[in-house]
Amino acid sequence: MARHHPMKQALIVYGGWEGHQPAEVAALLRDALIAEGFAVRCADTLDAFCDLHALRQLNLIVPIWTMGTIRRDQLEPLLAAVRDGVGLAGCHGGMCDAFRHETEYHFMTGGQWVAHPGGDGRHYRVRIVHRNPITEGVADFDVRTEQYYMHIDPAIRVLATTTFEDYDNVIMPVIWTKTYGRGRVFYCSLGHQANIVALPPVLLMMTRGMRWAAGEWETSLGLTLGQVYGA
Repeated sequence: MARHHPMKQALIVYGGWEGHQPAEVAALLRDALIAEGFAVRCADTLDAFCDLHALRQLNLIVPIWTMGTIRRDQLEPLLAAVRDGVGLAGCHGGMCDAFRHETEYHFMTGGQWVAHPGGDGRHYRVRIVHRNPITEGVADFDVRTEQYYMHIDPAIRVLATTTFEDYDNVIMPVIWTKTYGRGRVFYCSLGHQANIVALPPVLLMMTRGMRWAAGEWETSLGLTLGQVYGA
């Protein structure tokens, strides 16, 4: 008799600065998750985070909310749910340039945007530095979009990087994983607008990263920063 696997539950919360096309990005990621068998609820209010009991029933939370502010009664249940084992996954400013005054949120996500030298339209290469089910079969690729320079948590585990040739050849993580309590966290700094999220290698790794954060498979997390920088 075949074993029944319950459908995984995901919540996408979108809004904030409209320049990042949150509704369009939410639709892309919603469709990608549905294609992988998830049941997805989308909400355009941070009040979707207020019910801790409801959050704990989820497998995955995807925040798409650049800048803005968040109340304590919205933030605390989100933090608690991820600490308790709900996955978190997102991209670009929608996850790591949100709620700039909330240090614990940044600690959860593993990084915070600092700058994008050269602005939109900068040409650069994304290098895959660790192979696992998230990056399998993805070759290094070039993009023309914002190149995110970020504050990063030393605890992150790196899957892809880029180099800032004009800034002392600084190597900057682009895709990473980490844990926050029992929760798995996945982040990709690409995704300035929906057309970048929709690029085949980006959408593929985003989809796989969301699935990993939701607990679909065990895998090595990625390179330590010491391994990335040759320490």
